[in-house]
Amino acid sequence: MKVTPEVINGEFIGTKCKITESRHSGYVGIKGEVVDESKNTFMIVQADKAKSVVKEAAVFQFDYSDGTLVEIDGRLLVGRPEDRLKKSLKRLW
Repeated sequence: MKVTPEVINGEFIGTKCKITESRHSGYVGIKGEVVDESKNTFMIVQADKAKSVVKEAAVFQFDYSDGTLVEIDGRLLVGRPEDRLKKSLKRLW
């Protein structure tokens, strides 16, 4: 699926995700469910362990409940969830 403003402005809590690329080698391969989101991090639970992942340092692959896979550079997701709604796509690219 193409990354659109609707995807970027969407809710990620409760979505399954996987880290596909990262500047931090320890992040690559982390997969689980997003349980919390702050301005700069996602909290991902995998097998009863919670990992905090810096958004700016990773590329995320989100697996939505309808089977859609979306890969998003974390730099596009930096910011509080409620503030992402105010950003335009032009400013993000």
